[in-house]
Amino acid sequence: MGVGIQVEVWGDRALFSRPEMKVERVSYDMITPSAARGLIEAIYWHTGLRWRIDKIHVLSPIRFTNIRRNEMGAKIMASSVRSAMNGGDGPLYLSTQAERQQRASLLLTDVRYVIEAHFTLTDQMNPGDNEGKFIDIARRRIAKGQFYHQPCFGCREFPANFRPWTGGVFPVPEGLQGEKDLGYMLYDMDYADPEDYRPQFFRAVLKDGTLDLSDCEVVS
Repeated sequence: MGVGIQVEVWGDRALFSRPEMKVERVSYDMITPSAARGLIEAIYWHTGLRWRIDKIHVLSPIRFTNIRRNEMGAKIMASSVRSAMNGGDGPLYLSTQAERQQRASLLLTDVRYVIEAHFTLTDQMNPGDNEGKFIDIARRRIAKGQFYHQPCFGCREFPANFRPWTGGVFPVPEGLQGEKDLGYMLYDMDYADPEDYRPQFFRAVLKDGTLDLSDCEVVS
């Protein structure tokens, strides 16, 4: 295992969509490993390293709320853009009145986690790069609140706050004492075959509010 970090993240709302829900968005009970990795990468990403999530500690009770949002039911097609570039006809805009759809979402509310992660080095490092340099930069950026783009909880409209974790013992929230089976959860996407991206899942089990990913079984 490489050098690790512990970062506390929190926010008012979060939405980690279950892929089996096609129209109305329904969140998982907690942040997924891939969302946690994306959050860390928003703070510090480099081609010479790959972040791995080791544990996620849930610090707040799992609570849900419902909201309804206006969304667009279509997008501008690349084929329409190419046609216009070649002198063809076709609109290059979306009408918010014609394409607007109202959808309900089941969100998490008042979320707070501690993410434990480490990184492994890749063959894309520069000559002067090393493990110590990367971990110093990552910890400094976390301490200063710096990021490349705003970290979020699943959707851009749900920003995530973050800071180094210095709290010592992890408190166990109400209702999460003992073992809690959350069922199958999205682990990450397998991009090994560029022509066939595959989702990976695992059985998520919380033990006293902690999700241990160090030895979980992943299936495609």
